[in-house]
Amino acid sequence: MPNGAKLPGMNKCVLDASAILAVLLNEPGNELLTDEVLAQSVAGTVNLAEVQTRMVRRGMPPGDAWKHALVPVNEVITFTQDQARVAGTLVTQTRALGLSLGDRACLALALELKAPVYTADKNWKKLDLGISVHLIR
Repeated sequence: MPNGAKLPGMNKCVLDASAILAVLLNEPGNELLTDEVLAQSVAGTVNLAEVQTRMVRRGMPPGDAWKHALVPVNEVITFTQDQARVAGTLVTQTRALGLSLGDRACLALALELKAPVYTADKNWKKLDLGISVHLIR
């Protein structure tokens, strides 16, 4: 499938920071994030900040880390007031699973877009939010 082509029935998919890092750091599970998936990928600014943070902690200059974080992502979506409200509300459903604000921000974006989400966090499969969660490992 050529880059930019749509997967059948899929407009967008949301990448969690763990999925982006898997691609950037060639971690296990990155092979599930094919060119076709990445062509439809979106990421929220909160998760991109998490990726940048990880790259800076590894010694990369902040500007380079930000550019690097953007590489696997087709579209960046700014964290909105509505997403913030949903992320805050999700704490009641996710507290027992230990999900962070970044996790809940990613889920809020996926809920807003009604899009599947890709993550390495196995706990997300325990959620019943009406969106598809794809584990990469």
